Amino acid sequence: MSIYQNSDAKERALALFNVLNEKNLIPEGFIENFTHKMEEEWDPANGARIVARAWVDPEYRQLLLTNGTLACEQFGYTGPQGEYIVALENTPTLQNVIVCSLCSCTNWPVLGLPPEWYKSFEYRARIVREGRTVLKELGEDLPEDVQVKVWDTTAETRYLVLPVRPEGTEHLTEEELAKLVTKDVLIGIARPRYTNN
Repeated sequence: MSIYQNSDAKERALALFNVLNEKNLIPEGFIENFTHKMEEEWDPANGARIVARAWVDPEYRQLLLTNGTLACEQFGYTGPQGEYIVALENTPTLQNVIVCSLCSCTNWPVLGLPPEWYKSFEYRARIVREGRTVLKELGEDLPEDVQVKVWDTTAETRYLVLPVRPEGTEHLTEEELAKLVTKDVLIGIARPRYTNN
């Protein structure tokens, strides 16, 4: 029987850290650098910038749809979990949704770390079987003519949803458009909203 059978994830992580540290297997500054990346560099605002650029620049949009990794590299969004990026294009009658049914993998450099609900067993199990129902429960009640297509992340593929640009946003700048794109939009459980107040 494992001594960690009843321990929580934090205790197991600390035990692993202590063993690796005692054997001098953790390079100096590694934990601090990785923590900085997670807290400061991996941000859904990165994905929002990519979407906004694709909305205003047809050439960039085409690059994003044909080689998502290269398109993200143009912004400097690379690294762990960002090696194999595929952009999924929504249409008025297609809503793409991302899940990792085995764990909680996602495109860290562009979407940031996954939210708690994304990691939950309930979301991972149900979104694949009953996507429309789950989206409705999360606040996105799609018309019946919209197909919901769920994409399961793999070790070789990290996804990013390219949503439909909201109507009435023709006058907005790229920076203003980026503010319409949230992490939920990038995962596909929501659509960007625009109200001209």
